[in-house]
Amino acid sequence: VMAQDFLAENNLCGQTLLRLVSRGNAVIAELLRLSDFIPSVFKLDNKHEQMKYGPIVSDFSYFRGSELFENRIEQNPQLQDLDDEFRENNIQILSRFYLAFESIHKYVVDLNRFLDELNEGVYIQQTLESVLINQDGKQLMCEALFLYGVMLLVIDMKIDGLVRERMLVAYYRYSGAARGAGSDSNIDDVCKLLRSTGYSNAAGAKRPANYPESYFARVMVNPVFVSMVVGRLRSDDVYSQVSAYPLPEHRSTALSTQASMLYVALYFEPDILHSQQAKMREIVDKFFPDNWVTSFYMGNLVNLVEAWEPYKAAKTAMLNTLELNNCKQHVSRNMKFSYKLRTSVQSVNHFLKEGVLTSEFMLDNIPKLMNTLRECNVTMRWLMLHSINTGCDLHKKCKQLRELVLVTTSIKQSDIFILLLNTAQLELKLKDMFRKMLQDKETTWGKCKAEGVDRMNELAEVFSGTKPLTRIERNDQLKTWFEQISNQITKLDYADSTSAGRKMVQLIQALEEVQEFHQLENNLQVRQFLADTRQFLHQMIRTVNIREEVLITMEIIADLSYAWAIVDQNYTTHMQEGIKRNPSLVTKLRSTFLKLSSTLELPLLRINQANSSDLISVSQYYSNELVAYVRKVLQIIPQTMFGLLARIVKIQTGQILELPTRLEKDRMRDYAQLDARYEVAKLTHGISTFTEGVLTMKSTLVGVIKIDPKQLLEDGIRKELVMQVARAMHQTIMFNPKAKVSELTPKLTLLAQSMDAFRRSFEYIQDYVNIYGLKIWQKEMQRIINYNVEQECNSFLRQKVQDYESLYQSKEIPIPRFQPVDSSVNFIGRLAREVLTTYRWQVTTSYVDLLGTWYDNKTKNEVADTKLFTRIHGALGVYGLCGLDRLFSFMVVRELQGFISVVQRSVLKDRTWLEMLDGLWKTLLPHKKIVENPLKVYTSANQRANKVWPTFIEAAMRIGQIQLIKQQIANELNFACKFESKFLASGVATMNKALLTAVEAHYKDPERPYPSDDSMMMYELTSYLDGVGMGEAIKKIYITTKRIPHLSLLCFLFTISQLQKLQYSKPLCGLVSKKPTDAVDAPPFIIGMITLLHQFHVDDTNKFIEILGQYLRSFVAASGGSNSRTTDLPQEAINVAAFLEDFAFYSGIERKVMEGHVPSFILNDFRAGG
Repeated sequence: VMAQDFLAENNLCGQTLLRLVSRGNAVIAELLRLSDFIPSVFKLDNKHEQMKYGPIVSDFSYFRGSELFENRIEQNPQLQDLDDEFRENNIQILSRFYLAFESIHKYVVDLNRFLDELNEGVYIQQTLESVLINQDGKQLMCEALFLYGVMLLVIDMKIDGLVRERMLVAYYRYSGAARGAGSDSNIDDVCKLLRSTGYSNAAGAKRPANYPESYFARVMVNPVFVSMVVGRLRSDDVYSQVSAYPLPEHRSTALSTQASMLYVALYFEPDILHSQQAKMREIVDKFFPDNWVTSFYMGNLVNLVEAWEPYKAAKTAMLNTLELNNCKQHVSRNMKFSYKLRTSVQSVNHFLKEGVLTSEFMLDNIPKLMNTLRECNVTMRWLMLHSINTGCDLHKKCKQLRELVLVTTSIKQSDIFILLLNTAQLELKLKDMFRKMLQDKETTWGKCKAEGVDRMNELAEVFSGTKPLTRIERNDQLKTWFEQISNQITKLDYADSTSAGRKMVQLIQALEEVQEFHQLENNLQVRQFLADTRQFLHQMIRTVNIREEVLITMEIIADLSYAWAIVDQNYTTHMQEGIKRNPSLVTKLRSTFLKLSSTLELPLLRINQANSSDLISVSQYYSNELVAYVRKVLQIIPQTMFGLLARIVKIQTGQILELPTRLEKDRMRDYAQLDARYEVAKLTHGISTFTEGVLTMKSTLVGVIKIDPKQLLEDGIRKELVMQVARAMHQTIMFNPKAKVSELTPKLTLLAQSMDAFRRSFEYIQDYVNIYGLKIWQKEMQRIINYNVEQECNSFLRQKVQDYESLYQSKEIPIPRFQPVDSSVNFIGRLAREVLTTYRWQVTTSYVDLLGTWYDNKTKNEVADTKLFTRIHGALGVYGLCGLDRLFSFMVVRELQGFISVVQRSVLKDRTWLEMLDGLWKTLLPHKKIVENPLKVYTSANQRANKVWPTFIEAAMRIGQIQLIKQQIANELNFACKFESKFLASGVATMNKALLTAVEAHYKDPERPYPSDDSMMMYELTSYLDGVGMGEAIKKIYITTKRIPHLSLLCFLFTISQLQKLQYSKPLCGLVSKKPTDAVDAPPFIIGMITLLHQFHVDDTNKFIEILGQYLRSFVAASGGSNSRTTDLPQEAINVAAFLEDFAFYSGIERKVMEGHVPSFILNDFRAGG
């Protein structure tokens, strides 16, 4: 009653302790989850990050000189900007890490508070002693201390001490760190608890002195409580496990869970480890008489030879286990393991044979089956733990013992794997059968009882004489007796199984006696009826013996929590090799995965009992980890399939000839190529076999996640496709910066061939593995391109998109990240920069718009044309072109921001500049007038500004060049869309036109509707327009800007300064450079100016055109403009007229706007004077 009461909802003491233990399990799951998301910047494990982030990331040395640290950042604008960016990117993840760190401190504070309240009598009729007497109370008390120790060990193993310190300092700096506001755990206490211990998980790292006991002592836990918990763990069978392992040689396995808890708890009372030899001897004799490797909490391994080396009493006690005589006994016992293992495998294989394991056999042989399972699991546990490399091989004694086990037992890891596989299969089969029998227990009982009653009633009728039966005489005595037996069977009560069992044994005995005494053997039918009834009664006795306790014992015996890490480390390769040899092995592996999933019950038990809201997230985490492992094992299938596919594609493309439309009879043998086609058929059959192997695995519930084999196969194929395609893109799109000839075209051709091979192989495979090849191809290509574009664009963003925030990254089907090989993050950045390099706008190329081609200024040879983007389309598809377009947009944004920054820094903050612009503006007003002596006015203004023009021209030309490339990309996309999907092209164009018409109608009449801000229509239509090449890059607004005084005048001065370097060319119908070395190419320059002005109010563009018109008119007037012949126009006027005409053409401004400022005859006839 007390055991039930302690966990009752109305027992405040039990519920408080249960919730605390439940929280401890949840905290550990959160620490394990977060350990996979440590931002790399806090590790500072490469020179680039050390150089970049070293000045703003600090460990606890920060607290010794925080003012100096902060001042150094504040005095350096670049560091300040980097610090702000770092905070924006990391504060969210830092907050989550801090909450996890704080929860450890809060846990131990709450544990101490609970113990204080228990001692003070807050919980009525409950004391520390009474709680430890209660079975559930004792378990929870031991777990409460154990879990705190596990938290500390796990965080030190998974999150390095220096990384913790850097994260805590960063959180302290960025969060404002309101110290202890409304919380028992303030940041100072958390920092003291989790400061670096000096421990390192790296191989060969030296263990710090007094570790981990000094670490455990940072927050003192009630010493009386610790002592009593260690005492209980030392002396009691806390979890009543010994009953599941009746054999004395299995005792250490039975107490293994308790042993792991004791191992952790002893660090809270290190005095026992150091000096209390009697207690340590007792502990070792009870828990470690025949083993020295143990595991604690979800498979964390510990080799006690190394772990207890620094402790005198513990080391001395272990010598008893490891001394010469005992070692000899271990060796002789270990030598039996190979025999045990073989006999265990043979026993299991016998039971797994078809037809052996029936329900009757199982019910009759429960003890025998349970003994087999015990022997298999105990053997497997010992061999797994003692044959694995625990990372202590640098310790001489550890290495010797491991080699001793491997050599003397002569057992290979593959043997243990076979035992694991077969044992898991037998356990699954037994559990499924036993659950089914347990479920049908009452129904089976009722059915057998009814059949027995019917048989007895029929025999009573036979001996009454009313029912004729051959050679049976009437016998009233037997009739009455059989009726009584029938009544006895009817009265058997299912609820009172003990009494019913005794009665059934007596009834069976009576039925045997009546057959002998009344000489009923002679009648075959009567004898059959009696035998049937006895059989039914036997079946009822068997059914009574079906108890849930057997299933619980089976669960205890089958525990594999110790191997949570070992299985991945040692047996994944064996699993994959087995699948490659025989794909149907997947069916057997299913039972192994289910055996491993039983591990999940350990952390979830208390969370479930406490009805905690953490149940879903914790079960989800552990289930995801196990599912990820299942995926890892089964990934060998897609890998092997892709290997076979590569061979198929190679044969199809390199050996098998394509059949012509017409074939001569004599050449049929040449085209038959039977050997090559047989090889293709053989490889295809291999692929189908692998598919069949996966699909034979039933849908399986692993933890809380259901695994669908078809989905598993598809995800595996997707993962392998993503891996291979991403690797091909990464390895192909690499350029030699020293190459004299552009490598762009050959690389794109090579990549297009690779992509075509992947596409063809996918097209070939889809029917054999029952997947939608095209759909998968399109989806994964989109993810790969968009993810790489997103990561490349991160370099342009202050707030980066992390992997766990990305819409395109996936844990199940991850897109690989490769180390950068140059200034770009990945292949898409390298491709974009190579495209820009190809055009070399700074000096050597000119763009001819009529031909859409770039030419070398000196040699007049073609450098690049629109076919380049056709090649990119062929290599990377539509998604590749769209991704490049997006990346180029980010480059335009950066150039525009840089341009405006230069203007603000060089012009707006310079009083001389502002006075000059004000003076010139007043001189030019009104803009309709003619400026007297224009050469002097404009030249003097320009001479003052000559210093800043090189920076301006670089930005304008770069923006223009990128915009031209974006325009070429749009042309390629638009052409492809109209050619391959004309309905989409026309539909998007019509929708765009309708929407623009609706917007115009709204501005003419505000009562007409306007698209709502909540509507996604405009946003989605924009992405469609960009995707089909109708986006009009030049007219886009890339940045939001504030008004810049005299921007139009500044742009005008800049324009006329560059127009001096150009001249009008009649053959090309446009402006060209006077000198090949001049860094001005008219089309990109004009488009750059349009893009720049388009980021500001339309008034600035209008004023710019107005001032240019005034400039043109003034020069015409100064050269004798009364003459209407345009052949005598000055060069300045011709250049401006040509500039304005191209400006209107590229920007889409109507010609009549230009004619408002420049006489139409000049715009019509200026070419004659060029």
